[in-house]
Amino acid sequence: QVRLVESGGGLVQPGGSLRLSCAASGSIFSIYSMAWYRQAPGKQRELVARISSGGITDYADSVKTRFTISRDNAKNTVYLEMNSLKPEDTAVYYCNLLNLGLNYWGQGTQVTVSS
Repeated sequence: QVRLVESGGGLVQPGGSLRLSCAASGSIFSIYSMAWYRQAPGKQRELVARISSGGITDYADSVKTRFTISRDNAKNTVYLEMNSLKPEDTAVYYCNLLNLGLNYWGQGTQVTVSS
């Protein structure tokens, strides 16, 4: 079983920054990808950013110049650095791990961008 624990969400003003963290534990093989998704009220869950085991990254167009995903393989942890936050970034952010064809999800962390 794989467990994902997210942290770092909160309330921030427009233009501000936040850093999300997600620590994975359990039966994880060394080759796996990790990602951040988000879901705003009344909307479908969408991919924000993804990072492969080799460090290749992929971003949604809406965050490409503002967010940075990174990982620390020694700690089985993925980070999402979010800058220049906008009200439309408000959502619950979920950590995702894909390992041996199985998807695992964290419990979600709320990010609210508001003045």
